[in-house]
Amino acid sequence: MDALDIVKGFNEILWNHFLMYVLLGVGIFYSVYLGFPQIRHFRLAFRYAFRPSTGMKEVEGGPKVNSFQALATAVAAQVGTGNVAGVATAIAMGGMGSVFWMWISAFLGMGTIFSEAVLAQKYRRVYGSDIVGGPAYYIHQGLKTKKLAVFYSIAMIIATGFIGSMVQANSISLAITTAVDVQPWIIGGTIALLVGLVIMGGQQRITSVAELVVPFMAVAYILGSVIIMVMCADKLPEVFTGIFSEAFSTKAAAGGAVGTVMKYAIRYGVARGLFSNEAGMGTTPHAHALAEVKDPSVQGFVAMSGVFITLLICTSTALVILLTGAFADTSLQSVEITQTAFNQTFGKAGVIFLAVCLLFFAFTTIIGWYIFGEMNIKYLFGKKGVYPFRAIVLCFVFMGSLFAANLVWELADTFNGFMIIPNIIAIVYLSPQVKKTYKEFLRKRKAGQL
Repeated sequence: MDALDIVKGFNEILWNHFLMYVLLGVGIFYSVYLGFPQIRHFRLAFRYAFRPSTGMKEVEGGPKVNSFQALATAVAAQVGTGNVAGVATAIAMGGMGSVFWMWISAFLGMGTIFSEAVLAQKYRRVYGSDIVGGPAYYIHQGLKTKKLAVFYSIAMIIATGFIGSMVQANSISLAITTAVDVQPWIIGGTIALLVGLVIMGGQQRITSVAELVVPFMAVAYILGSVIIMVMCADKLPEVFTGIFSEAFSTKAAAGGAVGTVMKYAIRYGVARGLFSNEAGMGTTPHAHALAEVKDPSVQGFVAMSGVFITLLICTSTALVILLTGAFADTSLQSVEITQTAFNQTFGKAGVIFLAVCLLFFAFTTIIGWYIFGEMNIKYLFGKKGVYPFRAIVLCFVFMGSLFAANLVWELADTFNGFMIIPNIIAIVYLSPQVKKTYKEFLRKRKAGQL
């Protein structure tokens, strides 16, 4: 057994037999504990997200990062290749019913991500023009344990700043070389240059770029998917019937797999859904810590809207795949399934369109994850660690465009799992603080103070 098999086996246990159920359980806990804020305050969440002045507080020296910019930075990290490749894999492995359970995981994830954003706001730190926050800070200050915070930070830096940047850059390289004939080293150099230009500008430039790019890329991809839905509208009733029937089917799974259709639909739908919206993973709180808001709960609601946006993108991918029947070809894997769906409808233009979408998805994920990693570098080493960190990230971006070993992808999943565990411990332990903050927000709002 080689290293790849060992890491794969470990990830199978870590994700499919432990973390998937933990993340789902925390989502259920917070949804019930807070009285389902994702239902009661759904409209309010989008009001705060897209009218940021509503919940923004005045700061000395003028406005800094508003709720929408923080949301765009969070969504930049959330919307990556997983929203295209991950959804395709879920359908290929879990069938049509996996889409329903992906919806359920997103709904429950809104409760989890609310808590993360609230805690990120409560425990954030302001150092001059720099704002830092995230799990390392609320683990250290809230749980009073520096060792666990350090463990989280190290896992976070490796998972997102180094390995994560590498695999996202590889996705860009694969997407572009599939669409046009360009040498990978040229792509790698160009991506590294563009990433460098953005991250050298610090927090303000990263949030500004995210604010401009994220709405464009999300709307473009959803519109492209809607065109396919309109063209295949006659198949929509059949597709939705299949999604709901397979989500609860007790028939034996196909291909000799042990268990029912429903079992595999839950397993892959929930796992891929949680991996796409990142609720409970401890990544997006770094972005939500940046926002200048009147009350921590304001950013909690904004964070919930981010999960819904990622759900729209994942659903767009799922419907395109199901309507075109691309998932039926068992020889295809991952993003190839989505590419086939667009190719069947638009031909080569569809492949190029998807490549451009993947370019933006992966690029914004790199810069989003970079800012998260930088906050943890500052936690561990202070400002002196920032410039070496930037140099290392750019090296990994370039290398990722040239090659990608399967082992690297598996290691990314492993370190993602390592950073989730301390984050989950913290948000569960600190849940009374989240509820107290939420109830105080409701009181203030009822009194007209917000």
